[in-house]
Amino acid sequence: MQVVRSQIKQEWLQTPLGEALLQLESRIVEEALDGIFGEQCLQLGMWGENRTFVRFTRTQRCCVIAEAPLGEPSAVGELHRLPVDSDSVDAVLLPHTLDYSDRPHAILREVDRVLRSSGHVVILGFKPVGLWGLRRLVPGAALPPGADNLISDRRLRDWLQLLDMRIQGSLRYFFRWPLPGNKARSSNKWERRGQAWWPELAACYMLSAQKRVSTMTPVRQLWRRKPQVVTGLAEPSTRVSRIRFDQNS
Repeated sequence: MQVVRSQIKQEWLQTPLGEALLQLESRIVEEALDGIFGEQCLQLGMWGENRTFVRFTRTQRCCVIAEAPLGEPSAVGELHRLPVDSDSVDAVLLPHTLDYSDRPHAILREVDRVLRSSGHVVILGFKPVGLWGLRRLVPGAALPPGADNLISDRRLRDWLQLLDMRIQGSLRYFFRWPLPGNKARSSNKWERRGQAWWPELAACYMLSAQKRVSTMTPVRQLWRRKPQVVTGLAEPSTRVSRIRFDQNS
């Protein structure tokens, strides 16, 4: 089943609309990954060819894990149960991975687990609303087949913050009608206008976040604390002892 879905998805990316989207997203990912260094980068899910995005990474190594062997990924496995050590990855890329998964929470928890402190995550997704949200009203409009679990960028932002991640960048992009035969060339000027004037109509979004560094506050042991002096008490009196002594005498 995963092989069939992946094959259909790759065929859609070869349409004029899919090629235009992939070309624009390559530039967006390149800018998002610029300045992210480290040892290991991990891409979850195939979107395009194996090196469509990983060629822009600045890390020493990069691995692509997919749920199907199409596209020659580095490894095949379940994305909600990664065969990766905890705190071992510097950057994670999710190119429309959550759009095709019915376990987005589990995938994000795995991302949080494998990321090192101050690690980065870059997520691409389709907007549920906007220009492509009206696709049901447009005859012949077509979203990539199988993208049935769309998450809004606002909700995803909340999920990342619940994982104690700091949102670092966001972008809404791709302002073209969702017609598979649309052969109009993408224009950077048109994209800039859309991002500035009508971002709600964008078809896609990009979110980047950084895992916070957990700080530990040392707690003093109780027996090492200095004794506190309680003030305001009356001074001891010798009157009682004197009275008792006189009575005894």
